[in-house]
Amino acid sequence: MAAAAPEAEAASPKWAPPERERAGAAAGLDDCEDAPVRPLCKPRGICSRAYFLVLMVFVHLYLGNVLALLLFVHYSNGDESSDPGPQRRSQGPGPAPTLGPLTRLEGIKVGHERKVQLVADRDHFIRTLSLKPLLFEIPGFLSDEECRLIIHLAQMKGLQRSQILPTEEYEEAMGTMQVSQLDLFRLLDQNHDGRLQLREVLAQTRLGNGRWMTPENIQEMYSAIKADPDGDGVLSLQEFADMDLRDFHKYMRSHKAASSELVRNSHHTWLYQGEGAHHVMRSIRQRVLRLTRLSPEIVELSEPLQVVRYGEGGHYHAHVDSGPVYPETICSHTKLVANESVPFETSCRYMTVLFYLNNVTGGGETVFPVADNRTYDEMSLIQDDVDLRDTRRHCDKGNLRVKPRQGTAVFWYNYLPDGQGWVGDVDDYSLHGGCLVTRGTKWIANNWINVDPSRARQALFQQEMARLAREGGTDAQPEWALDRAYRDARVEL
Repeated sequence: MAAAAPEAEAASPKWAPPERERAGAAAGLDDCEDAPVRPLCKPRGICSRAYFLVLMVFVHLYLGNVLALLLFVHYSNGDESSDPGPQRRSQGPGPAPTLGPLTRLEGIKVGHERKVQLVADRDHFIRTLSLKPLLFEIPGFLSDEECRLIIHLAQMKGLQRSQILPTEEYEEAMGTMQVSQLDLFRLLDQNHDGRLQLREVLAQTRLGNGRWMTPENIQEMYSAIKADPDGDGVLSLQEFADMDLRDFHKYMRSHKAASSELVRNSHHTWLYQGEGAHHVMRSIRQRVLRLTRLSPEIVELSEPLQVVRYGEGGHYHAHVDSGPVYPETICSHTKLVANESVPFETSCRYMTVLFYLNNVTGGGETVFPVADNRTYDEMSLIQDDVDLRDTRRHCDKGNLRVKPRQGTAVFWYNYLPDGQGWVGDVDDYSLHGGCLVTRGTKWIANNWINVDPSRARQALFQQEMARLAREGGTDAQPEWALDRAYRDARVEL
C-alpha cells in the first residue's frame, strides 16, 4: 500500500456564514463533584437542546409530535442553569473514585506532521487536517492484510442494514405532549418575521420517519395536505393555524422512503476486540490505545469495532457522532451504573477513529462541511437550494473532503475541552458525512472512544466494570461491551 497521505481537498464554500463568535467553554466538573449537568452547546447550535431531542425522536415520529416536543422542552425547562444534576448511585462505604485528565493531541496548524511509533520497528506520521474540528490522518495505520481480514470477519458474521428505528420508550415519552399551533409557530419562526421559510422548517425537521427531508419533500407535503395555497414554500401564521397537524401524520405514514432517501444507506456489523478476540482485533485496539494516549480502562470499555459497507449509491448525510447529556438523556454506556430514569439515551463518543478498508472507485469521501470556518451558524448550512448537510448532492461544496485510501486512519475529537481536563461542549465543527459512492463499494471501520461528560459518572462506571470483571470474569461484562456472538470466532491471516 502506498504510504502517501490521502487526498484532502480544501474548497472554499460559495457563501460566507454570518459572523457569530462561539461561546466560551463552560466550566467543567471537578473530580467526582456532583454538579449539575450543563448544556454542552450553544442555544442554536447543531447539538442545541431542542434540536438534539428532535433528532432523537423525529426518526419515527411525525411533524406534529416533533413540534410538540420542541415546545415542551422550551416551556417546561425554563432556565437551564436550574436543572438538577444527575443523581449518583449509592456506593456504600469507601472513597469516591477519581479520574485523571483526558489526553488530547495538539493540532499545532493545518499540515503539521509528527512521527509516532505505534507498532514495533515502524514509524507512522500523524498529519493535522483541521483545527476545527481537531482532525488528523495517519497513512498506513492498517496493513492491506489487516484491512482484508476485517472485511472478511465482518462478512463471516453478517451485516445488517444501518437504519434508524423508533423505540416504544420514545413514543411513550411523546404521548402526553399537547401544545397550541400558535406556540409551535413561534418556536419554529427563528427570525421572528411572522413567516416560516423552508430552511426554518428544515432546520428542525431534518429527519422524517428515517427519511432525509429536502426542500422538495417539504413542498410536496405542503401540496398534499393543502398547507401552502400559493405554493411559494412559505407559511404565514394564518396558513399554519389553518392546518390540521394530523394530516402530517397521515402523509408521512403513507410514504415509505426508498434507500436513496434515507438518512443513511449502508450495512454494518460489530466485531469484538476485548480479551480473547482475534489477535489482529486486539492489536488494533492496542494501537488505538497508544495513538490516543488515553487510559486502558476508557479504551477497553468503549464500543466494539463497527464495520460498515456502502454499496454503489450508499451515503450518510452530515451528522455529529456524539450527543450532549441533558437531564432528559444519559450516555448509553454509563446508564448501566446510573440510578436514573430518563426517556432518552445518547452515544457519548469523545473521539472517533475511522479506518478506510479499501480504495473506492468513485465517490465515498468523508466530508467536513464547515471545517475551519471562522464562525458557525446552523441556519447558514441551508442557503437557497444548497444544503451542506446533504451528502448525496452537495459534498463538493463542503470545506474539507478526505478521499478513502486503504489502510489510512483519520481521527477527531467530538467534544471541546472544558478547561479542567475533561469533556466540554460538543464541537459543532465535527459535523461530517459520507459522500455518495458513485462507483464500486466502500468499506470503513469505526472505533469510538466513549467518555461520559459527567466525570463522576464515568468514574463510577469504570469502578463497577472492574468489580464485575473481578467477581464474574468477562461473562459479567455488559452485552454491548462484549460481543459474545463474535468472541469465539478464530480466523487466521
